[in-house]
Amino acid sequence: MIELLSGGLEVAYDEAGSGVPLLFIHGWPHNRTLWAGQISGLPTQARCIAPDLRGFGGTTVSEPYSIDQYADDLVQLLDARGVERAVVCGLSMGGYVALAMVRRHRHRLRALILTSTRATADTPEGREKRMRLIEFIEAHGVEALAGRQLRAMVGATTFEHRPVVREALRELMASAPRDGVIGGLRAMAQRADASDLLPTIDFPTLVVGGAEDSFTPPDELRAMAARIPRSRFELLAGGGHVCPYERPGAFNHVVGEFLGELRYD
Repeated sequence: MIELLSGGLEVAYDEAGSGVPLLFIHGWPHNRTLWAGQISGLPTQARCIAPDLRGFGGTTVSEPYSIDQYADDLVQLLDARGVERAVVCGLSMGGYVALAMVRRHRHRLRALILTSTRATADTPEGREKRMRLIEFIEAHGVEALAGRQLRAMVGATTFEHRPVVREALRELMASAPRDGVIGGLRAMAQRADASDLLPTIDFPTLVVGGAEDSFTPPDELRAMAARIPRSRFELLAGGGHVCPYERPGAFNHVVGEFLGELRYD
């Protein structure tokens, strides 16, 4: 489905189910199909909405690219879909966007799910690494990037024993628009530090990660969760950075429990 927002941005999204609205925000360099297992697995528990961020998937490839702009785009989408408040679930870069929504549009969140992400800004070394990735993409293209990123994007179990999942993720990343991928790298490099925001989060929060994630190690996720009042931490065995894609059943189980608790909150 496509929703036309102000400024001419066409946002591609999938939607299924009924109940509490649950907005899924994909990471980099992904698209909304990262959440296919949730769109098909959670509709009896939530109204699932999974959009492509600007520059990714089927959404318009258009500047400006920033974490705050992504957040504002998604609030426009919620408005267009008639959603006043949503549970917001972001993975990796999507987690940065979710935290930007907390900072800029707090009243639109019913609850928060942070997956394989962090609150801190990039270090100088991290920003330099992103600039080198931009140079790599400009020289070799997005398909080469997908091959380069794949090993760290999934856990060892997936890489070695789930070839269908591994190769599907490679194709997903290889299909990303070049300019959107570069824009996402610049957006992440320039994002604000959200660490001081964590103790102010005053609604239920679930922090989820993969036990085999090398990008956002479990100890870092656990420490972030400890700074958020009323938070719950879950670690998925056999999952890496994209644990909802690698282990959709396990991810849906913990999210389903979390949604169930909201009914009594």
